[in-house]
Amino acid sequence: MPARAPLRFVVLVGGLAMALGACSGSAPPATATSGATDPPPASTAPVGTPAIPAGPPEIALRVDGGDPVAGQLGTYLWADGGSDAPWLAGTPMSIGIGEGLEAIVEPAVGIAAWHARYVPWDAGGPANAITLAEGSRDPVFPGPPAGTWTIALEVTFATGLGTANYAWQVTVE
Repeated sequence: MPARAPLRFVVLVGGLAMALGACSGSAPPATATSGATDPPPASTAPVGTPAIPAGPPEIALRVDGGDPVAGQLGTYLWADGGSDAPWLAGTPMSIGIGEGLEAIVEPAVGIAAWHARYVPWDAGGPANAITLAEGSRDPVFPGPPAGTWTIALEVTFATGLGTANYAWQVTVE
């Protein structure tokens, strides 16, 4: 091990010298432009890295490419905070018998896992909920049978961002 320590020191010192040398070059001359302002500073986030929202993203359900309907955000944990919401009947929407549902996440945040289930809309809670589907990545699942239901979608977001529950009151005819 003692033989490696000097080598590491040389590499670090060499790297530092190279970095300092790169900084000592002369900058190109400034050009004057009438009325122009300097461009905003470049982002410090790596290129291609999406911005992390301050709270859980909005999730909307849509049927076969139709207009998305935003769900009610219920209980969630996000970053250093969260909210413990009561059971929600959900945002009203209607679908046809046999139609599937697709969840749209805005802003786009990766999903590690999800679980969609349903109960009668007036159930007052998740007791005896029936699973529609579960998976990872983009939630796509079948609609429930004819009737009026609360669909609850529980989402675990990727890279440890948090979890959130969303609800819709879905009438299936």
